[in-house]
Amino acid sequence: MMAAEYGVLHDETQARAMSQLVAQCFLAKPEDCDEYLDRIGRDRFRILSDGSQVRGGLALLPMAQWWHGNLVPMTGIAAVGVAPEYRGSGTAIALIRHMLRELYDQQTPLSVLYPATQRLYRKAGYEQAGSQCRWEVPLAQIHIQERSLPWFSLEPTAEILTPLYRQKAQIHNGHLDRASAIWVEILRSKPEEMLHAYGVGAPDSPQGYLLFTQKDNPSGATLHVRDWVALTPAAGRSLWSFAANHRSQVHHLRVPGGLTDPLLLLLPEQTARLASSISWMLRLVHVPRALEQRGYPALLETELHLEIRDEVLPENQGRFTLAIAHGSGTVTPGGSGALKIDIRGLSALYAGHATPYALHQIGLLDGDGESLAIASQIFATSPAWMPDFF
Repeated sequence: MMAAEYGVLHDETQARAMSQLVAQCFLAKPEDCDEYLDRIGRDRFRILSDGSQVRGGLALLPMAQWWHGNLVPMTGIAAVGVAPEYRGSGTAIALIRHMLRELYDQQTPLSVLYPATQRLYRKAGYEQAGSQCRWEVPLAQIHIQERSLPWFSLEPTAEILTPLYRQKAQIHNGHLDRASAIWVEILRSKPEEMLHAYGVGAPDSPQGYLLFTQKDNPSGATLHVRDWVALTPAAGRSLWSFAANHRSQVHHLRVPGGLTDPLLLLLPEQTARLASSISWMLRLVHVPRALEQRGYPALLETELHLEIRDEVLPENQGRFTLAIAHGSGTVTPGGSGALKIDIRGLSALYAGHATPYALHQIGLLDGDGESLAIASQIFATSPAWMPDFF
């Protein structure tokens, strides 16, 4: 069998093959996949191929992610697919390894993906790091009627919405600094699914917005929220009231969020039902840059001595000292290596998804009591989540 070559889409034949592969792997229409390649950008796709035969491919989405108040560069991975005749041959893990090498050479701190299977990505050093949920609330059970703020029709453009979204995103761990392709998907209106957009507060200084579509179902019409932002308590209560006022024709509200979405706390009763939940996975690609660009507790001043295992990117292996002061981290080679940790464990710890004690329990971390206590203080943070799927 000819050796496979990793690289960008070279020509129209490879682009057509990648589009067909995405359609087959994700049960999509071929014309939708052609549009998807164009929306992401063909230069963002990477393939393993031998000539015109595409064995597997994926898409790279350069973005950034908020971690403890700091924006850390991150590349999202999407549309990972392998042709059926090459499945089970090692194509998938080879594709991921090549991609990680490319990202490391670019000094990319982080990578995030939604897994179809965790085993593959765990082999490459990814681990669960945050949640993406869909909540459902019967409109008749919202029980909020506050109308302290006016609502107005809004032009749904990324230029208008991004400043408001960023004010929300920067206080939630794991939220994206959205790529243009993410915004395009959020703002897309289809003939059978019209997008409605409203702002809350004064038009020249809005306190939030709501983007939604409406669908009729056998169980009753549903208001599907694409995106929502409430920057003040009054905006949050007005948002719930605005949704509740659709109850004469709509039965349920379905909204993206996280397991700890603060807007759910505004509901007087526990009427929100978790309709679906999935964990996304994170990997530290360039360990020193990832640790130095993350935010940390402002009043903490300490050192953590790490010994890291990373079989895919050996440059990350070895001993490092993470010094914390004034909310920032500095990484230097060396140290005692008192806290021994696998790259998967470090990814979950970085995100605050698992405590050092939990990681020690499952064998992804080993260290003395003092090191575990220091790591707990350094990486103490609210659970990570994001409303976006890619």
